Amino acid sequence: MTTLTMPAHPGQDASLRPVPWRRMAWVTWRQHRVALTGVAALLGALAVYVWIAGLQMHHAYATATACRPLTSPACGNLFLNANQMNPVLASGYALLAVPALIGMFAGAPVLAREMETGTFRYAWTQGFGRWRWTLAKLVALAVVVTAAAGAISVLFSWYYQPYFAARNPAMAFSEASPLTPGLFPLRGVGFAAWTLAAFAIGGLAGMLIRRVVPAIAATLAAYAGLAVATGGFLRQHYLTPLVTSRLNAPVAAWTTSQWLTKDGSRSPAHGDRAINLFQHLCSASALGAPGSPGKPPLSPVQCFLQHGYTQWTSYQPTSRFWPFQWIEGGWLLALSALLIAATVWLVRRRAA
Repeated sequence: MTTLTMPAHPGQDASLRPVPWRRMAWVTWRQHRVALTGVAALLGALAVYVWIAGLQMHHAYATATACRPLTSPACGNLFLNANQMNPVLASGYALLAVPALIGMFAGAPVLAREMETGTFRYAWTQGFGRWRWTLAKLVALAVVVTAAAGAISVLFSWYYQPYFAARNPAMAFSEASPLTPGLFPLRGVGFAAWTLAAFAIGGLAGMLIRRVVPAIAATLAAYAGLAVATGGFLRQHYLTPLVTSRLNAPVAAWTTSQWLTKDGSRSPAHGDRAINLFQHLCSASALGAPGSPGKPPLSPVQCFLQHGYTQWTSYQPTSRFWPFQWIEGGWLLALSALLIAATVWLVRRRAA
């Protein structure tokens, strides 16, 4: 029986004098320098791309704000062109894949590769101990990737400044809200927190599955599910939404739902039911169709108001951006710490 084939049981860590933590930091770098170099290359290339696109964006926005009068169609087109000049970055969704990539290719292989090849048996006999070995690897790498993600999120915040500027007409629409699912995780502490969570998910998946490729797939699935659930359902409930019966919610507010009321009854203000109700209540002449020349068309809201309906809007104001950031960053940090702790516990308890 050799060192590589000998089973490693809990409690049988080497009785040698413990290796200093700084030595383990060097070992972690040596073992994972390729993955760290890949993360640096990914974030570096992304930073250059965002920087170049940001210079173009800020220049286009400065040109638009210098246009006079601002309410003219020509100035409106300049703002529209500035807001839509980079479709890849405009919605932000493409950038949300970056934390997933880091979790898949930097987090999942940390333990999975050692388990798959069996080299962990040798590592656990080198006087450092299995739990210290696991903790040193995960914490050191997590700090590095989180710090790198935090640095690039500053660049994202700079890039998206024109989208949320007070003089930008696009702020009149909810799509320009800094709370929208595609843009919110990219700014503040959100991007670093999501990167840390993706890495922690990858580390736990690698320990549970013990195979690199399946662990990568599991990391992607878990991260995607968490991101969709948070953006689609959880985030809008961090604080109780405000409700208004005005025709429009405050500028740049994040509209979470709308509904109609009449005589105490409630109906959705969107979807097929609203369309059917609109078509039933508003005749062709009211819509300004051929046969009723000169009559202006009615919007759905105006049509509902004419028939005694009240439209209600539930929204989150932009003033809650930072409270939402700290709430989301806090629970993601707690989740990441819990996942890393669970990974270390599994390493201590699970026999080879």
